[in-house]
Parts: sequence; C-alpha cells; structure tokens
Amino acid sequence: MTNPTDSNIEVFDTTLRDGGQSEAVSFSVEDKLHLAEALDHLGVDFIEGGWPGANPRDDAFFEAARERTLRHARLLAFGSTMRSGNTPAQDPVLSGLVAAGPDGAVIFGKAWDLHVELGLGIGLEENLALVRDSVAYLKEQLGVVLFDAEHFFDGYANHPDYALRVLEAAADGGADRLVLCDTNGGGLPAQIGAAVDAVRERLPGEVLGIHCHNDGGLAVANTLAAVEHGVRHVQGTLNGLGERCGNADLTAILPNLILKLGYRGAQLGPEELERLTATSRLVDELANRSPRNNQPFVGQSAFAHKGGVHVSAVRKDARTYEHIAPEAVGNVRRILVSDQSGRSNIVHKLQELGLLDRLEGNDAAVAQVVERIKDLEHQGYQFEGADASFELVVRRVIGDLPEYFRLVGFRVLDAKRHAGEAPESEATVMLEVGGERAHTAGTGNGPVNALDHALRKALVGFYPELREMDLVDFKVRVVSAGGGTDAAVRVLIESGDPHEHWGTVGVSANVIEASYQALVDAVTYKLAKNGRSDHLLAGGVVEQASGSGLDEG
Repeated sequence: MTNPTDSNIEVFDTTLRDGGQSEAVSFSVEDKLHLAEALDHLGVDFIEGGWPGANPRDDAFFEAARERTLRHARLLAFGSTMRSGNTPAQDPVLSGLVAAGPDGAVIFGKAWDLHVELGLGIGLEENLALVRDSVAYLKEQLGVVLFDAEHFFDGYANHPDYALRVLEAAADGGADRLVLCDTNGGGLPAQIGAAVDAVRERLPGEVLGIHCHNDGGLAVANTLAAVEHGVRHVQGTLNGLGERCGNADLTAILPNLILKLGYRGAQLGPEELERLTATSRLVDELANRSPRNNQPFVGQSAFAHKGGVHVSAVRKDARTYEHIAPEAVGNVRRILVSDQSGRSNIVHKLQELGLLDRLEGNDAAVAQVVERIKDLEHQGYQFEGADASFELVVRRVIGDLPEYFRLVGFRVLDAKRHAGEAPESEATVMLEVGGERAHTAGTGNGPVNALDHALRKALVGFYPELREMDLVDFKVRVVSAGGGTDAAVRVLIESGDPHEHWGTVGVSANVIEASYQALVDAVTYKLAKNGRSDHLLAGGVVEQASGSGLDEG
C-alpha cells in the first residue's frame, strides 16, 4: 500500500461504524450504502463499514457493498484481535472479517496494560502475541490491515514501554498503519504531540494514524496536533458523530488541514472540499438529526452576520469577519435581519433578493424599510428564518405587492368528545377575492393544520397553483413571558412546493392569529413568486362548506 508523503494525508472515515454508535442514530443498510458512495465522492481514502458478524445489518451491508464499485475509497471491515486460546483460522471474529470480502480490515487491540490484565484477564506477553498473530493472519488473507491501538495514550501515560511494544507487535505482524487511539477522549494536545514524538522515535519507518474521541472537547485540536507531530493517517466522522461525546469531526479537521495547513489527500483537495457542506447535511438527514446551526465551516450560521457593523465591513471585504470564503466548503454567506440590523444589513438583503434595483437612489424608501423591520422585530417578529416574510414586508413598503385576497373572518373549533380519543379540529374561513367571496371549511389534526387546509381550499379555485404547496414545518416560540398564558407567541412556518422551500412568520398573543399571519404570508409569497399580478374574478360566492355563522360585516 502506497504511503502518504509529508505533504499528503490519508483520510479515514468511520461515520458508518463509530458514527453509527451515536445515541439515537441508526443507519439502515441503504443509508450506509448511500453514505459510502457520498464519502467516496468526497474523496476519502478509507471507509470503515462496520463489524461483520456483530449484527445482521453489518453483514447485509458488506454483502450488498460487494455489488457496488467505489471510485477511490477502500471499504474496510472492523473487528478485534482474536480471543485468547484461539488460533487465527479458528477465531470467529477474524474469520468473519475475511468472509465479509472487504478491501481490508481494521482490528483493535489493547495498548493499555490496565485493560489487558483487568479487561481481558490475560498476561501482557500473551496480548502481544494476540496482536502480532491476528495482524499477520489478516495481512495474509486480505492484504491490507490497519491496527487500532485502543487506549494508546492512556496506556502510554501509565506504562510507556508496554504501549510501544504493542505497536511493535502489530508492526511485526505486517500492519500497514499503526493508529494511535485516544479512546476515552481525555487527551490534551501537548500530551498527544509528545506521545507521537516517542512513537516516531521508536518506530521511525511506520505510517502512524490518529483516532480521537471528543470527551474533553479537544478531538479536533488533538488530531491537528498529531498531524503537526508527523501523523499522516487521520480518522474521524462527519459531524463528529460517535459514542458518548462523539469522534473527531472531519468537517472541521479537513478544512483546517487542507485550506490552512496546506495538506491534501490523494483524492481530496480544495475542489473536493466544496462538497463538504452538502455531504455533512446528507449525514444529518440520514441520521434523522437536526443540523447544528453553529457547527464550524458547514453550519447554517457559520457565515451568518447580524450586527450592522459586521455587515458593513463584510460588504466591503468579507475577510474582515470571515476566516475563509464560505464557498470553499460549499457553504453560503447569510446576512441576518433583526432589530440589531443597520442599513448595511437591509441593503445586502435587498440585493440578495433582487429588490435593490427598485430602490436605487431612493434613500427614503430604504430608511422606511429599515424602520419597519426594526419596529416589527420589537413586536416580536423574527426574520432570520423567515426570508419570505421579510421580502413581503419590503414589497409592501414600496407598493410592489398585489392584494391577492382579503380576510372577512375565520373561526377555529376544537372538540374532544371522549377521554381516550384525540381532539378534532375544524376551521371555517371567509375571504374576498377580486370582489367575490369564498367560504370554506377544513379539518386537520390540529387547529393550525385545519386553518391551513381551509385557507388554501378557499383560494385554490382562484389560484390552482396552490395545490402543489404544502406546510412543511411549524414552530411556536414565546416572545414575552410577562403575561403567563397571555404572552405573545411567534409562529414560524416553513412551506414548500416542488421547486423551493420558504419561511414565514406571524406574531400575536393568540397562537391561531399568529399562525394565520404566517400562513397568509406563505400563500402570498407563493403567488408572488409565480408572477401573479391579477386579482382573479369569479361569478358569485364560492360556497364549499355550509354557513358557519361568521360575522360577514
């Protein structure tokens, strides 16, 4: 196996194996196959697929993976050294690794004398033989073997010579990589660097790897320290997934190594790094996790600017408040609008939405937009997740938004008829559209869902494109706590159609009224984006439900 040069690194991803041990994360076989292809496309060198023989899902994954071809990455199976008393050919773990048919194997062995004597209950010399013989057998059978020295840094701190002898035993067996593991995740960068220096002095010809956990919050820092001291094989997971506090996060490690320290992988350089954010979000989607907004490099907030002074500077030169260009990792710059916004934020947002040309030279209109946004924020509105509502505010201020419909009234009823049954919700809506009235009712699994159904049912005869629109997400936040249950609430709604998603906001002391505001903005935005400039007329009142007793005044 070709060794990396001083300027190159090898990237080993264990999202499918170690990452799958995260609490509340469970990848299906199809998920793992999908992620393996995405990781290969990103340019990683090794993908650790799982432990064949440990569970049926990993067995099924390796069986299915044999029918797939990866462009570059090698798919490795994970296991342990053989059990005491077994021969390599008779050991079920080693036999399972060979039977899985991977491109190679990764096995872990004990490098901490405490674990050898207390955990395994065997002598120190026997452990060395298990390591050496297990590696040699797999090297003969599979050709590529990586050895994970489990608890290496704790073992080195407790018994340095023995920890180094474990590595020597793996090297004697023919291991292609000796991976130093901070398994408990408690190491410090200086300790990691000093231990790596000792290993390089004792085993100068070996390619060393680093595998850090994040229990001390230093997994990324420890990994970078190891590389600075000569390690060239880097292990981690995307988004830092992993047991307990997770593994070293490759979404932070890779940009630092490639963009700041000048390293690159055999197939992973600056161009491939532009796929990092998309790959990160795919992992979260398949893991059924909400992406962490403040995650470095790939988070939604990683290049978001809110303060007016910051935005003013970024518009002149992004380097003033950005340590890299967001595009380098496939992310985007976001300018947030709030009561902390200055003119720069608003101008940037107008430019982003393609509305600035309409206000060119009209400083009074820009000032009016700024004041309107700040006033709404003071009332509890938040536009950071509601770009569609922000655009509608601007268009209303400058008189560039048709009135597609007008509310006459609505009523929402909730009824729980039996203790063991869910409540039933029904909403009735009356609207005017181009001078005509639409009067409809809708049901749903909650009052907002019912109101959404009734609103769009009233409008779809006039605006058929609303059939392709759906309510995707719904969030409620209390924005003033002084009145207890009388407190104002903010409702954020995400809507979508086959082409895009958009966010809208409403605020009121009444959660239904706040929801209605956000729903109306969602529908209005859809019609505006579709280029609607007309007020469709129809003959007579559109009666799609029986009368509700609404005040039609």
